[in-house]
Amino acid sequence: MTDKKDHIINKAIELFALKGFEGTSIRDLATAADVNVAMINYYFGTKEKLFEALVEKKSVSTRGSLQELVKDKTLNSLEKIDRIIDSYVDKLFTHRKFHRVIQQELITNQRETLTQTIVHAMFPNALAIKTILEKGIKNNEFKKMDPELTIATLLGTINQVLLSKKFCLKLLDKGPEYVPYDDPKFKKRVIDHLKQLMRDHLLK
Repeated sequence: MTDKKDHIINKAIELFALKGFEGTSIRDLATAADVNVAMINYYFGTKEKLFEALVEKKSVSTRGSLQELVKDKTLNSLEKIDRIIDSYVDKLFTHRKFHRVIQQELITNQRETLTQTIVHAMFPNALAIKTILEKGIKNNEFKKMDPELTIATLLGTINQVLLSKKFCLKLLDKGPEYVPYDDPKFKKRVIDHLKQLMRDHLLK
């Protein structure tokens, strides 16, 4: 049963990314997942609850890995930031459809309940990164800086690349057939750039 529920969530991510929340009906979701409407209602009740379930599902794994990273005593603060960059770029590039769904809702802010669900799910992850940055300052590994805006700089760079494909292609001087998010060399370029950016910003 859990597999069927996960299957519905995965199909919902694809449809919401393609058609948006408003443009996707429960019937569309049922057809894509090859289940009946009653099954979706049984598991989730409403489209909004399904959205909340998919946000929570995707956030939980990231939350757990970040909390483990915060507790890790074998890595220094910069190494932890490097791990975060590796993980975020890899996950967001791989699951860019899901990321697009989330950002659409945050930007449009048409449904306050859904926006609050996203913020509530994402906040613990940002808080974990903030904890690492503040500990780096406290341990004299990092210079004094603004942790909150450092997080915004880090995530904002990834968002700009992911959410503006046409702009990204223009910057890279590539044709429309090129998909930068599927190119391992481009992913490495983004990772390397962010690591260098953080070193210049954080280290004394």
